[in-house]
Amino acid sequence: MSMWSKNASWAADGELFIAGISATTLASEFGTPLFVLDEDDFRSNARRFIDAFEEAFGAGKVSVYYAGKAFLSASVIKWLEEDGLNLDVCTGGELAVAKLAKFPPSRIEFHGNNKSVAEIEEALDYGVEYIAIDSFVEISRVEKAAATRGMIQKVIIRTTPGIEAHTHEFIATAHEDVKFGFSIASGAALEAARQVRGSTHLDLQGLHAHIGSQIFDTDGYELAAKRIIELLATIRDESNLELPLLDLGGGFGIAYLAGESALDPATVAKKMCAVISSACEAHGLKVPHISIEPGRAIVGPSMATLYEVGTTKSVTLENGGSRAYIAVDGGMSDNIRPAIYDAEYTVVLANRRSTAALQPSRVVGKHCESGDIIIKNVDLPSDIAPGDLLATPVTGAYGRSMASNYNHISRPPVVAVSDGKARIIVRRETHEDLLRLENMEG
Repeated sequence: MSMWSKNASWAADGELFIAGISATTLASEFGTPLFVLDEDDFRSNARRFIDAFEEAFGAGKVSVYYAGKAFLSASVIKWLEEDGLNLDVCTGGELAVAKLAKFPPSRIEFHGNNKSVAEIEEALDYGVEYIAIDSFVEISRVEKAAATRGMIQKVIIRTTPGIEAHTHEFIATAHEDVKFGFSIASGAALEAARQVRGSTHLDLQGLHAHIGSQIFDTDGYELAAKRIIELLATIRDESNLELPLLDLGGGFGIAYLAGESALDPATVAKKMCAVISSACEAHGLKVPHISIEPGRAIVGPSMATLYEVGTTKSVTLENGGSRAYIAVDGGMSDNIRPAIYDAEYTVVLANRRSTAALQPSRVVGKHCESGDIIIKNVDLPSDIAPGDLLATPVTGAYGRSMASNYNHISRPPVVAVSDGKARIIVRRETHEDLLRLENMEG
């Protein structure tokens, strides 16, 4: 998959079109900043994961859970339902969106390292299929909530397989010194399985691991699978219970810059299948039902952000050169990833073609922070001026979902585009939305 959605194109005059609609038209109708989601691209990306893993493991033997934390809306959830995907949520708020969209609870798993009692109760009351247990405290919480309701809740145990994934430290989640899950090496995961098996209101279905995000090497997935299968065998040997489910999480890497390549679902699926089949055979286990949780890999390339240029200025550098600072009407409030992850993006002039010479440039936002930088170093045409439109691709994952109201900026809308038509699926926030939280009597 490339950086741009499959329905992105450029006219002869250089203007960007997405699903047949020009950047100028989108900006004029919906304003900027604006998240533009290519519906057909999203849905085809989702199908690629289903098709790839069913081809490898067999139809009916794999479940694909869309990781809602990447980006979630009621419209997206309806697409998931129609296209045969399941849903992974990790907060009561994400579950609330699923309930709004009437997504089948039997296709929901609930993750999170610190689920509140209220969130657990809401999940059980809605009837979610699986709760991912992340701590010994949660075993007691879910047990109590299930007992109160006179029910038995299916659960999976999130394990920490002790893998140093090759990614940013803040999005690596499977090494030992991390807040998620139960360590396999220390024996905590096995003890958690024992405690869950001893519960009368919890039904242990399987094990889970998520090694991190933006992973480009399949070695980590393969090693995680081997270690979890060893634990499955230990549980079987100890209790004569062969767990039916193995969830290997998500984290499949995508391309943000030219020259980068996304991790191919078919390649991952084939390698995972080979490793899992071999490891299960070595331990005398049946191959369990496999679950995966792509989020970024589905929605990331399907969305782009449109900005309008507000100001430009030239800054003289210490080496005697210069850099253009191009300020747009968004910034770290709609894309915080460069500030917290050193994430890199690219950008293009979206409303016209320029023949002007390129110059070293920095695209910045409008917030009162020197770190409010969307793109630190990029060569852009020297004639970019206020009113021009810039487009940043691959903003579907963690753009809108991590957006904030810093400086009391209203969060941008999300517009879904398909076959030359556009519709708002998440509206733009207004000042009235922000002021509605104020208590004038306080």
